[in-house]
Amino acid sequence: MNPISLDLLASFVALADDLHYTQAAARLHVAQPALTKRIQQVERALGTPLFARTRRAVNLTPAGEVLLPAARH
Repeated sequence: MNPISLDLLASFVALADDLHYTQAAARLHVAQPALTKRIQQVERALGTPLFARTRRAVNLTPAGEVLLPAARH
């Protein structure tokens, strides 16, 4: 497993808090596609999806719920 940078964890926490890519990207001062790439990097490093995405919603998966408290710390 590759180490996950603090920048990537901050992106994960922002999206977990907002559950909205555009809002989280604005809060982080990055473009939405850049945030998407960051989240994909975290998911790839951990080998599991952290968010369940539909056309209308973004929600944490059980793995994302487990990671969130540790990522906040």
